[in-house]
Amino acid sequence: MLQRFILIITTIIVWHLCISGTLAKEKKIEDLDKFPPSPLEITIPDPILPNLPDKRELTLKELQKLKMDLDGLNQEAQMTLQGGDKKKAFEVWNRELRLRRYLGILSEVEALSRVGQIAVNENEREEVQYISQRLQVIQSDIVKQKSTDLQLWQSLGNAYQKLRLPKLGISVYEQILILVKQRQDSSGEIETLKTIGELHLSWFDYPQAANTYQKLVNLAINQGDKTNELAYLQQLAYIYTQGKQHQAAIDILSKLAQIYTREQNLNQIPALKLAIAANYESLARENPNFKQQAFDNYQEAYTTAWQLEQYARAGEALEKLIAFYRSQKQIDEALQTSQILIETEKLANNFYGLMSAYDQIGNLYLERREYVQALTAFQQGLEIAQQLKYQESYFIKQIETLKTQEKI
Repeated sequence: MLQRFILIITTIIVWHLCISGTLAKEKKIEDLDKFPPSPLEITIPDPILPNLPDKRELTLKELQKLKMDLDGLNQEAQMTLQGGDKKKAFEVWNRELRLRRYLGILSEVEALSRVGQIAVNENEREEVQYISQRLQVIQSDIVKQKSTDLQLWQSLGNAYQKLRLPKLGISVYEQILILVKQRQDSSGEIETLKTIGELHLSWFDYPQAANTYQKLVNLAINQGDKTNELAYLQQLAYIYTQGKQHQAAIDILSKLAQIYTREQNLNQIPALKLAIAANYESLARENPNFKQQAFDNYQEAYTTAWQLEQYARAGEALEKLIAFYRSQKQIDEALQTSQILIETEKLANNFYGLMSAYDQIGNLYLERREYVQALTAFQQGLEIAQQLKYQESYFIKQIETLKTQEKI
């Protein structure tokens, strides 16, 4: 009995080992199917290439012929894609890319960039992966070689941008920044910093974007470039606001307001005051002490906009003030400001804003249970809604509800 038991156990163990081995083999095959080798790394001989004994370099004549043949492959792939055979088209492009390296790194990178952009547009994710992998190998090689070939680095950075790989692109443009600084190329430094800033923004990396644009501000100040200083400060204010660094945004916006006031360019002030107020309002959500600064800046935005006859901007500021009063349960002040808003929207010929103002007044009177005044406001709103053929049913419902429930 014992021998029979041992035989059964041994059989079961051997069976499990066989099954495990089979499954492991199948898993390896499955993994190979899932992660096939890059078609850009295939090393089989290609009939386009001349016979190269002892791995000699191509002659100038052979290089010229190869370039013509590869340009032909590119055209063939484009026509194949237009014909609807995407798979075949990228097979041809991959063949072209494999052979482009014989023409030098720059030629290969430019081709990878061109095909990479097509792959992104066609949503060919595997192809994008193959191309990005090859670009990273090239980048690693030129880093080891300590290459100072600016054109090559710029082509590599451009390729990463076309592949929508901002993080990889930033690492390249940081190297480009070192090279242009060494050459004391100030315009190249500015353009490179702008590119780095845009790449950080595309990745929503606001702190790094802010650092980059602060460098641009400093360069503009050093060069006495007032126009670009203002442009970079505006972008910096936007970045700080998006990154929820509201106090930093307020500081930059206040600086802009000072510059515009000093230059007597007052037309810019209402928009800046609105932006400052909005940032204070965001701060006030955590610290109510900032509410007064928000209110003061909305009021300044309205006053300045009215004086400059910027009635649409004045209306925007008034709407914010009304919302502020309502949040503080100051209904009388909200109603008074709403009446000013009515006149402002009329001057701005903003009929949608006027309709909204009457709706707001109606709701404010409802809060005070002054139903007759609320009805009048909704009726005035309905008149405009009928002219605009917009939200008529809303105002009709408000009026009917008042008449039915309150028996006005």
